[in-house]
Amino acid sequence: MSTSMQTAPVPTVFVVDDEEPVGDSIAMLLRTVGLPSRVYRDPRRFLDEYRPEQPGCLLLDVRMPQLGGLEVQEELARRNVTLPIIFITGHGDVPMAVEAMRAGALDFIQKPFNDDELIRRVQKALEQDARERELLGRADEIGRRWAGLTARERDVARRIGEGAANKVVAADLGISVRTVELHRARILSKVGVRSVAQLARMLAQLGPKAHT
Repeated sequence: MSTSMQTAPVPTVFVVDDEEPVGDSIAMLLRTVGLPSRVYRDPRRFLDEYRPEQPGCLLLDVRMPQLGGLEVQEELARRNVTLPIIFITGHGDVPMAVEAMRAGALDFIQKPFNDDELIRRVQKALEQDARERELLGRADEIGRRWAGLTARERDVARRIGEGAANKVVAADLGISVRTVELHRARILSKVGVRSVAQLARMLAQLGPKAHT
């Protein structure tokens, strides 16, 4: 009797850029090092088709006419999608890229980019995605890291993981916004995740333990 085994999804580099030549050239470059990719000119189509169980990373253009890269990042965060994002920026878009990184993006690279540098950053993003997926798949490790937070840090973590703004958390706990920001940075570092979206996934996996 034969049995079938479910094949794990292959890590894929998703490229979202409204300029077709840019997306095609990136896909061709990635093929030279054996990295599969999917290219989207329409960011809405990417949002419709991407599934969180698919490992990989996202190369995302900052400026697109239909839906900007920052809006795509915001929507992915709303869905608790934790795919590492590398923003592709043009000249003058660096302030936007910095804003994106504050919101959890992994990196940004400016056009025109060096091929070797792009590949290096993509490989780094894929490695990080693999590490984070491994962590989020280990309930015992998540519980241990949660237990390493102080009681106040857990209070802050629960609130920001539920989507509360820093100023709302500050008002609820009677502390300053700056203190919330410091707690947030320490929490992400101590539990070993990069973004609030990943923290929210951890809380979901902890279930009732997140309230202890």
